[in-house]
Amino acid sequence: MATIRPAPNATTDGSDGPGPSRLTDPTEVVLAFLAALERLDVDAARALLDPEIEYQNVPLPPARGIKEVEKQLNGFMKLARGFRVINHNVAAEGPVVLTERTDIFTIGRVDAGFWVCGTFEVHDGRITLWRDRFDWIDVLSSYPRGLLRKVLGRAHR
Repeated sequence: MATIRPAPNATTDGSDGPGPSRLTDPTEVVLAFLAALERLDVDAARALLDPEIEYQNVPLPPARGIKEVEKQLNGFMKLARGFRVINHNVAAEGPVVLTERTDIFTIGRVDAGFWVCGTFEVHDGRITLWRDRFDWIDVLSSYPRGLLRKVLGRAHR
C-alpha cells in the first residue's frame, strides 16, 4: 500500500491561495493521487486533477474533463468497498510518471487484484493525462481468483 507524506509546507487540496503551496513534483502528485483513491476520497483525488484531464483505460474511449472523470471515479467507488495500490515500479522523466502496480478492489469481502501500467502527465501540480493499461483477462479473472483465495483461506483455518 502506498503511503504518501506530503513534503513540508505542501498540501493536496489544490489551493493556490496564501499559506502552504500545493504539491508540484510530478511523482509526489501521482502518488498522492493514488493514496487519495486508496482512502476512497474522490474530492482529494479530484483536487490533483487538471480541469481538462484526459483519463483512459485502454482500449476504452477516454473520459475528457473533470466532470467525466469524476463520474467514472464515483462509479468505481460505488462498486468497491475498498481500494489498495501496490506500486512495483514508479519512474519519472520531466512531467511524465510511469507506474507499474497492482490495483486491488475489495468487492464485498473479496479482494480482486490485477496488474496495471499507468502513464501520468503532470503540469503545474495537476494531472493532465492518466492512461492505464491492463490485461482484460487478468481483470476479469481477478474476482474469481480472489473468491477462491477467500474460500481456500477459510478452509485452511
